[in-house]
Amino acid sequence: MSGPVALLVAAGSGERLGAAVPKAFVPVAGRPMLEWSLDALRAAGVAEVVVALPDGFAAPAGCVGVRGGATRSESVRAALAAAAGSGPVIVHDAARPLVEPSLFARVLEALASADCAIAAARVTDTIKEADESLAVVATLDRSRLWAIQTPQAFRRSALQAALDVDAAVLALATDDAWLVERAGGTVRVVESSPSNFKITTPHDLRLADMILRERC
Repeated sequence: MSGPVALLVAAGSGERLGAAVPKAFVPVAGRPMLEWSLDALRAAGVAEVVVALPDGFAAPAGCVGVRGGATRSESVRAALAAAAGSGPVIVHDAARPLVEPSLFARVLEALASADCAIAAARVTDTIKEADESLAVVATLDRSRLWAIQTPQAFRRSALQAALDVDAAVLALATDDAWLVERAGGTVRVVESSPSNFKITTPHDLRLADMILRERC
């Protein structure tokens, strides 16, 4: 079996960030956001990276670039089609630049007993379910709840089968692990830290910038 390939999802517009360029190219600690994830992947020994990109943007040196789709999972499907080999696949969001290299290794290791392994942090807040009128209907048991992140690792055959659905189903997927669950695959959690957060708002961007400058 060939080595792992990483699919870096970097095609989002980042509207909620209010930036003048697509989110993955917004500067964080002096560098385009996606470069931090590329550094972590290379430090983890992942040599092949396919980047799903917005129109008009080129892939970083050493990477294969593909045009992103209308939805996140369409971007993943396009990137997977451009990935060589038959080894495991890592999917990572470029909007998580604080990822540690060791997390890529741990999700890959967890594939020994699963079709998919996903980074996740334990939920520490109290979580309540509310109806359409905002009336609380249940308080959930947070000991069983996880906030899902990337990276997510997949057996290539499992990811290909899960993505082989129509666009309407892909549009429902907030992560690719759900598509594997839907197809009957086994998905396992790999415990991560809340520090591997996704940059969505200007506050997130300021916090990530501060942390990465301290690391440097």
